[in-house]
Amino acid sequence: MQGLVQAMQTQVQTQAALHAQLQAQAQSPAPVPQKHGHGGPSIMGRFKRIAPPSFKGESQPLLVESWMREVEKIF
Repeated sequence: MQGLVQAMQTQVQTQAALHAQLQAQAQSPAPVPQKHGHGGPSIMGRFKRIAPPSFKGESQPLLVESWMREVEKIF
């Protein structure tokens, strides 16, 4: 159970960091999509298009596990 709690905390911290980055990008003037050597979109650009689910602090284990599975699919 403690492992699940730690995993949830890590996921929440990761999502919060990504959310902060997305907000900072949204506030910057006309962001230019970054291309990498292979000519594809940046990882952040792809992540934004996926629109990951938000963790709302659920306390029911099934809801938490479902959220974790959805976020893991993205990664």
